[in-house]
Amino acid sequence: MKQTEIVIEGKDVSIGYRQGKQEQTIHSRLNFQLRQGELTCLLGANGAGKSTLLRTLAAAQPALSGHLHLLGKPLSEYSERERSRTIGVVLTDKTQAGGLTVYELVALGRQPHTGFFGRLRQEDKELVHHALHAVGIAHKAQCYTAELSDGERQKVMIAKALVQECPLILLDEPTAFLDVVSRIEIMTLLHRLASEEKKAILLSTHDIEQALVLSDRLWLLTREEGLQCGVTEDLILHNRMDSLFPHEDIRFDLMHGIYSPTVKGEKRIYLKAENETLRHWTENALNRNGYLCMPQTEEKAFPALEIHSPYDIKYTDVNHITCQFQSFEELLKEIACR
Repeated sequence: MKQTEIVIEGKDVSIGYRQGKQEQTIHSRLNFQLRQGELTCLLGANGAGKSTLLRTLAAAQPALSGHLHLLGKPLSEYSERERSRTIGVVLTDKTQAGGLTVYELVALGRQPHTGFFGRLRQEDKELVHHALHAVGIAHKAQCYTAELSDGERQKVMIAKALVQECPLILLDEPTAFLDVVSRIEIMTLLHRLASEEKKAILLSTHDIEQALVLSDRLWLLTREEGLQCGVTEDLILHNRMDSLFPHEDIRFDLMHGIYSPTVKGEKRIYLKAENETLRHWTENALNRNGYLCMPQTEEKAFPALEIHSPYDIKYTDVNHITCQFQSFEELLKEIACR
């Protein structure tokens, strides 16, 4: 991985809330970096402090202690106008600008450069058009925002952040209300924009599956272990994902990159499958029905299952009686009676 510019860096940062002389610290001594050209996903359970961390990075609330630098300058020394030119923020809340066209709403992102009543210059208009094309929503430029789907509206808000020309973009649950296709589109879009537009993009999300596929780095935030940062595959293969949701009944599946219930089957069965895809989905069905799958051996202490295709399933019980099934429905109906 090529060395890239550090856009924002935190050293020994404590985050939380201050009321008068009273402080409520949520996390302390956090250390992190966000780099140009990288998409980073912030993962954590509800209540772990993700939104507090994002608000701190956006300067919406101050850090309680530590050093937080944006482009080498202390974040606390930025004026509000400077921050609006440097940090783009996209929140989960649905925009209430339904009476504006897509073009008009995106153009509002130029306010930090033109002022509230500023007129768009030719270069501003070109930036708006570029942003609309970059997020794939240019064909809706003259549509009213109220006419858009949730996924399209989210693309518009990302375009609005792009025209601010900020090196740092922070997004709080940008896919929270989207269907699966829109979630994949938005995550793919953000990864592409980070790379092509040379932005440092940080987003909080519960869409772990897409985060593991598309994020260059992960930030794992937990009450117990604070913030763990690293390249996605390093954290996965060092078993750090198991610390994200410390629950004895939930495990992280390294092979498939998902969280699932811990299998507590009281019955055992030998399983032989033609390929890994068949093995995975056969185990899924058996685990759901109270079976633990064992590797095939010469012993016959347990029933055995051989699967060559979804239409060719052979079940042999401990008495060596064999049954053939042509679907999982037939198989599960049979083993439910045993």
